[in-house]
Amino acid sequence: MMSVSDIKGKFICHKDFEDAKPINVFGKDLKSPNSEPKYLDRHILFRKTFTLDSFGSVKIRVTADDYYKLYINGVYVTQGPLSGYPDSYYFNEIDVTGFLKKGKNIIAAHTYYQGLVNRVWVSGDMREMFWLELYKDEQLVIVSDETFKCCVHTGFGKRSVFGYDTQFAETFDSSAREVGFEKPDFDDSYWEQASIYKNADYHLIKSSTKQLCEYSAKPKVVERRCNSIFVDFGREMVGYLMLKAKGSSGDVVYVKYGEELNEDGSVRYNLRCNCDYKDEWKLTEGVSEFSGFDYKAFRYAEIDLPKNVELTHVVMNVRHYPFTQTVKYDVDEKLRKIIELCADTVKYGTQDRFIDCPTREKGQYLGDLAISGRAQVILTGDTVLLKNSLKDFCRSTFIDGGMMALTTCSFNQEVADYSLLFAALILWVYKFDNDIEFLRWAEPYATGIYKYFSENKRPDGLIADFTRKWNLVDWPANLRDGYDFVLDPVESTGKGAHNVLNAFWIGQIVALKEIYSILGKPFKEDESALKKSFYKTFFNENTGLYCDNELKTHSAVHSNILPLLFDIGTEDERIKGNLIDFIVCKKLTSMGVYMAYFTLAALIKNGRKDLAVELVEDEGAWLNMIKEGATTTFEAWGKEQKWNTSLFHPWAVAPLIIFSDKRIY
Repeated sequence: MMSVSDIKGKFICHKDFEDAKPINVFGKDLKSPNSEPKYLDRHILFRKTFTLDSFGSVKIRVTADDYYKLYINGVYVTQGPLSGYPDSYYFNEIDVTGFLKKGKNIIAAHTYYQGLVNRVWVSGDMREMFWLELYKDEQLVIVSDETFKCCVHTGFGKRSVFGYDTQFAETFDSSAREVGFEKPDFDDSYWEQASIYKNADYHLIKSSTKQLCEYSAKPKVVERRCNSIFVDFGREMVGYLMLKAKGSSGDVVYVKYGEELNEDGSVRYNLRCNCDYKDEWKLTEGVSEFSGFDYKAFRYAEIDLPKNVELTHVVMNVRHYPFTQTVKYDVDEKLRKIIELCADTVKYGTQDRFIDCPTREKGQYLGDLAISGRAQVILTGDTVLLKNSLKDFCRSTFIDGGMMALTTCSFNQEVADYSLLFAALILWVYKFDNDIEFLRWAEPYATGIYKYFSENKRPDGLIADFTRKWNLVDWPANLRDGYDFVLDPVESTGKGAHNVLNAFWIGQIVALKEIYSILGKPFKEDESALKKSFYKTFFNENTGLYCDNELKTHSAVHSNILPLLFDIGTEDERIKGNLIDFIVCKKLTSMGVYMAYFTLAALIKNGRKDLAVELVEDEGAWLNMIKEGATTTFEAWGKEQKWNTSLFHPWAVAPLIIFSDKRIY
């Protein structure tokens, strides 16, 4: 880690942020206010002209807050950084030898401060900066300082916000003076010198993950429709459009994006998941170019053109984490379609971190990570991205010792169930790549979670009256199978003990005990006694099923999935049979796609792959998504099951894990 005193480059900024004092946006249940309006949605540019003599290799270290796109000599290089907390803020180290030449060179950066408290970035905190160090043959020759020039990009106007304060719709004016700022011959004589961010408090760490893979994709269909151009890329992907049009100064083009079509064949740009995907592009005289800045997820686009405006170029700049599938699945035709759907979801949905969806939130949730992270590792054989994400969750414990449900962002959300998945997940990673040092590094955080929940442990070992975090059980709420315990919101969580939280508590203890054994450490918790307490508290002898609460008034399918997975009372074959029969009878459609992972894992663990296949191939599950036109997995089993269903949600890729060789919970 590099502290402020270790680095040579200065944290430079626009003058508006020079004296800005960082705002603490971290705290339990803390929803900080967004930045003042004048600081919102700021596109800030930096440029530096320099000369290089002969060189062998050149690398650059670069970062920005919140975000940057880097250009050298007019050519796009890369973007970043991976979002991080100020005390562990990521920078990228990149070989840029091929972009440079002997003599005069230009570095240009388009940086962005969003200013909203949300799930994407640590923003709204009044930290805005750009930082760079350039090394020629291992010698430092260029650093970010006051010699860099700086300017606000006036081509970006403010529009509405969509998602959960996730993103601004974009308004772009091709006649703005800053258009072409990255080109070597651009006239920056009117720009000001960069300012130094006086209150910088960053500790920098080098990103261990790869830079995103970016490439152009041509449309499968381009069709003229009256005053618009309809575009279909053949499947949903993540990225932004790159357009060229010929028109007159002041002409306005509207660009609409969608995951599906309306009944009349037009693009549904007001997405189900509360994203209003409509941008505005104002042309200049002659040929104008448009390139979206922030990314979206879409399949279709509709470009509304004024009369006499000609669209001459349209491609999608696709972006995702580098992906090479290294495993094959020996499955039947139905399951093959499902596996391909899930694999494509992981490919296009994994960005520089694991996100719940690339539309509405763009947030990295631990519960989603437990599924999509495992799947990405299984498909690619690479654990680097998953371990990096898990380290970010460990770092979130400075906010709350029980770990945040959502990490490296300014929106503080907590889910009890997700924290209890952490120990099993780091154990799974260890079993995959045998990295004992990572397990040793992460274990204290798993132990911290154990101690955190132990504060609510009653004499029989169960967790009761737990109101410090949201008790999720499953999502959406209408797919909890009538689970009989007050869960929402956190303030009104029911009193006493309930099934799912305690089942995950047992699972966490079992995993932690195995971790301690691997590390040669003693662990005193007696999980066998805890399982007996669970059985006594929740098992109904009359029905042969586990109940949701201590009153034993109802048995949701969720209350029987986890006991089967964690071997609670299942040494009795009668009980095991009851649980399996109940789950199969209920089918996956009685639960959310999140809980489906644990269901299938439980069946596989108990030797019932045949039943796992039967449930996965049910017409109401993944095959229903395909029937409804999915090219990526949905947030729920169908578009209408949730009021704001995301149609691109990687937490629904459980079959990739279940039917692979790495079927470890």
